[in-house]
Amino acid sequence: MKYIGPHLSIAGGVSRSPARAQECGATGFALFTKNQRQWRAPAISPEESQAFREACAAGGFSPEAILPHDSYLINLGNPDPTKRKSAQEAFTEEMKRVEALGLKLLNFHPGSGLGAPLDETLARIAQGIREAIDQTEYAVAVVENTAGQGTLAGKNLEELQRILELVDRPGRIGVCIDTCHAYAAGIDLATPEGLEAFWQEFQERLGFPMLKGMHWNDTRSALGSHLDRHAPIGNGNLGWDLFLKLAQDPRLDGIPLILETPEPERWPQETQRLLQAAAQTP
Repeated sequence: MKYIGPHLSIAGGVSRSPARAQECGATGFALFTKNQRQWRAPAISPEESQAFREACAAGGFSPEAILPHDSYLINLGNPDPTKRKSAQEAFTEEMKRVEALGLKLLNFHPGSGLGAPLDETLARIAQGIREAIDQTEYAVAVVENTAGQGTLAGKNLEELQRILELVDRPGRIGVCIDTCHAYAAGIDLATPEGLEAFWQEFQERLGFPMLKGMHWNDTRSALGSHLDRHAPIGNGNLGWDLFLKLAQDPRLDGIPLILETPEPERWPQETQRLLQAAAQTP
């Protein structure tokens, strides 16, 4: 089954998001578990957790269909020890919030070394992930590829592979592939040949069991521009053909496939067209 849907608002509380997903006709969705632009938030209360779980059950959403995202403020690659400690503590708290809601995954951007050597940055990121894993029970850290702007780590499969090797926590680590980020980083998903070459490298370096989710975003950015510029599906350089092909790929069954496209009014249309394609899988 394909778990397809948008990244939804949590205005009014996280328990409101499953109903919003239903309004889009979604089979999966993403959310922040708190305000993504604030460091701290009250802990998930038992009442909030119960309301969220009940809303998910009412909407038919299993934990496997939901991809929480951490705060944009967190940078596990920060070379400043004090700031890195704050980032690691915040990341650990995000993992705990995922478990408090009965979910399994936490999607996050690996971070930036702010000019430090890449090897050192990847080691710092991996250390932060390990510490969070060691302080939680079961949540899976899902590291997302980046567009590679500036000193952002994770712009290619080689860097993602290195992070996973350094973390070395089988079963507690995986990756999320963002189509917009990949294209901006120089991976030509827009052509059949480029897409096949990418999946071949993915299988060789990581293996499909490590793919825990995807972000399906079209892009206004040029190939290799390193600019993260999302576009509605069909209004960018990737086009509908790519996403319809992804929707019919059986290797992508059973993981959240999330729209972060910039026009929420189009989410129901995008979601339904993708689900219709998935239902026609040969």
